[in-house]
Amino acid sequence: MTRILSRPLAAALLVAIVSACSASPASAPAASAGASAPAASGNRPSSPAVVTIVKPTSGESVTGTTVHVVLTVTGAQIVSATTTNISPDTGHVHLYVDNVLVSMNYGLEQDLPVHAGTYVLKAEFVAADHAPFNPRVWSPEVFFTVK
Repeated sequence: MTRILSRPLAAALLVAIVSACSASPASAPAASAGASAPAASGNRPSSPAVVTIVKPTSGESVTGTTVHVVLTVTGAQIVSATTTNISPDTGHVHLYVDNVLVSMNYGLEQDLPVHAGTYVLKAEFVAADHAPFNPRVWSPEVFFTVK
């Protein structure tokens, strides 16, 4: 599959993942090459949240060097604080492109850098400690093409 970020950019942004997710209340993009979501340890709560990708739509063709991602979350609230005191109805969103974690968001809109190719985008609503709920709260996958 096509990669969105170059290796040097991915390496530089790897450091930003930790700080973006724990320090910035705004929607802060961060990326890594081959990163995955933190593993859950112990018993995890379930969440009533439903996360949906509104934009881009599946099958959409986009042009340019960025894709504007718009999400909705129902049944839960996005919170900016990172804490181990988790609750089923608070957390934030992790974005994946081609099954690679590219962003941890405290908002519902973001621009992602792209180049020509076909991509699979999915979002996961995770707890405030960055670990997934049980069961995991995934959006349906969206396939889009950049021309």
